[in-house]
Amino acid sequence: MADRRLQVFYTVAKQLSFTKAAEQLFMTQPAVTFQVKQLEEHFNTRLFERSHGRIALTPAGRIVVEYAERILTMSEEMDTRVADLTGVVAGPLLLGASTTIAEFILPQILGEFKARHPEVQAHMTVANSETIVNRVADHTIDVGLIESPSYLPSLQNEICCDDELVLICAPTHALATRRTVTAHDIAAIPIVRREPGSGTREFTDNYFRERGVPPEDLNLVMELGSPEAMKGVVETGIAVAIVSRATIAKELKLGSVVAIPLAPRLMRTLSVVHPKEKFRSRLLTTFVEFATGRMRELARLHTQA
Repeated sequence: MADRRLQVFYTVAKQLSFTKAAEQLFMTQPAVTFQVKQLEEHFNTRLFERSHGRIALTPAGRIVVEYAERILTMSEEMDTRVADLTGVVAGPLLLGASTTIAEFILPQILGEFKARHPEVQAHMTVANSETIVNRVADHTIDVGLIESPSYLPSLQNEICCDDELVLICAPTHALATRRTVTAHDIAAIPIVRREPGSGTREFTDNYFRERGVPPEDLNLVMELGSPEAMKGVVETGIAVAIVSRATIAKELKLGSVVAIPLAPRLMRTLSVVHPKEKFRSRLLTTFVEFATGRMRELARLHTQA
């Protein structure tokens, strides 16, 4: 129901880029530029300053973006409340998930949810935890599932389940027969780890610091942005890695890696984040309840495996 010009302007203002806004809105850049120009003609003033390939909000633009956020939020809430009167769980569901959850946990949950609610159209953004939190805070996605808690005051953080991180190595590695390993054991050998901004990276770095091993002193072979890439390197035998136990079920069955618990055990929580002040639709409430319940069930299965 909200004015399309306002929606496009707001996205450009948040991204400070016509190109990025076009990608996010699935529009061409000329179409985005046209919508913003139409809004500027409506107000008879410039909303963006353009200089050397960069844009910035004008004083008028800053006023418009403040009201645009409130108008768009109210418009979305109105649409949602009216739709909820039908009692049908339907419509677009804009999800964000950190890499580990998106690759190894969420596909099964989304499939089961779609089977129950066929009129839901899920759209998932995959990125590291830091990026997902920022996207939820910007209201560009409805809900995020992440590997480390969010501390932004504008977001509600709900813990879903526990997740154990373990060391993995090739079956031929010197540590393969160990029952447990310590942070100091790991410090002495080559390791691959996730990129900065990853929830797994943040959590393991804190673990090492708390046990007197500065993360920068680790024998780092490479940083990788995917659990699959890390497992591929580990299988060659040149390094070890610390990953979620949920990501290695297939490799453990095949015997291509060995999982060794850390001493003390390295446990974390997986969380759902959503805006505190934003109205939660029947669809969003139903999905969050379903996803958190299934994540707890899957976590119990991984613990027993």
